[in-house]
Amino acid sequence: MLSNFSLGTWIGLVGTPVLIATGQVLFKMTSATAGELSIRNVFALLLNPVLLAALVLYGLGTIIWIYVLKAVPLTIAYSFMGLTFCFVPLLAQAFLGEALTLRYAIGAIFIIAGMLAING
Repeated sequence: MLSNFSLGTWIGLVGTPVLIATGQVLFKMTSATAGELSIRNVFALLLNPVLLAALVLYGLGTIIWIYVLKAVPLTIAYSFMGLTFCFVPLLAQAFLGEALTLRYAIGAIFIIAGMLAING
């Protein structure tokens, strides 16, 4: 069944987890400027351009995902969301300097193997 998907569907299946993972990194970057929980700080946070970019990426990912779901059964499509667990650490390493470990690599291999088992 996977071989029947159009290029656009494949871009959506992989692109949506990339958008969500990028949003997560931007949320983490935003958290460094959040300050203590107060009304004033929450309003300041709502104007933070990094947070706004994260929300735009999440919104765009959601819209793309809706079109993916139009073309792909949910049981197949949703397994691709597991890729966020692979992409977030890669992006966190690239943009936040967080460490990648052997455990991460092993886990990512298991996630991808699971996707292949589900969709194979």
